Amino acid sequence: MKIISIINLKGGVAKTLTADNMAHVLATFHNKRVLLVDNDKQGNTSKAFDVHSYEEKSLSEVMTARRIDLHEIIRRTRFKNIDVVPANMTLIRANLEVMMDSTRPQQTRLQTALEQVANEYDYCIIDNAPDINISTINALAASDDVIIPIKIDKYAFDGLAELKEQIEDTRDDLNPRLRIAGCLITCFQRTDADQQGEEWLKSHPEYPVFDTHIRYSEKVTESTFSRSPIAEYSRRSGAAVDYIAFVQEYLEQAK
Repeated sequence: MKIISIINLKGGVAKTLTADNMAHVLATFHNKRVLLVDNDKQGNTSKAFDVHSYEEKSLSEVMTARRIDLHEIIRRTRFKNIDVVPANMTLIRANLEVMMDSTRPQQTRLQTALEQVANEYDYCIIDNAPDINISTINALAASDDVIIPIKIDKYAFDGLAELKEQIEDTRDDLNPRLRIAGCLITCFQRTDADQQGEEWLKSHPEYPVFDTHIRYSEKVTESTFSRSPIAEYSRRSGAAVDYIAFVQEYLEQAK
């Protein structure tokens, strides 16, 4: 099972959209078995796949309970090949509890849990909060690849150096296989600002950039209200075409 973290310290850059739509394309167009891990207290991935709840166990128990069976947490979705480890606001408390618990390792709890299902899925995609906290460190410690969605605006590159430093620290201290697979430009429009931002990124080789960028489309916003992946909601929209192409590019790169 290859584990991919979708992360950016900046909010509003389409992290959840990228995680959810990447999962859908892998599952539907490539027939891959995908486990989505919602690692954001807002629970937007959980909501998108109709598994958000305070009645059921969630990622909080993965982080805090001893000898947890991950199968008890995983929720099925209406998609044959997509399952979800949901999250909700209790993740705030869980992160604090982990930091207070020095009786066992703090940074590798998610990795240990995911090992239980490594033979049951082809890919695990982790949708991370725009933050570096103990659960995001757990995600990086468990991951093979990092994908960084970036929406070009005045603050687009804020925190990028800090995120890269955190990834390198995690690689050095916890996870030598961790790599930045690439930055994915989202909400792209053919404006001077977007084109200049893309050129800036590509001029900095320390930040690899996918050739595919995700075009802005009102259909994406509409799809979130219908709780449908964009390739299901509007197959011919620019964003759907782009997410399909992006996943193909990632798969070819990862060979």
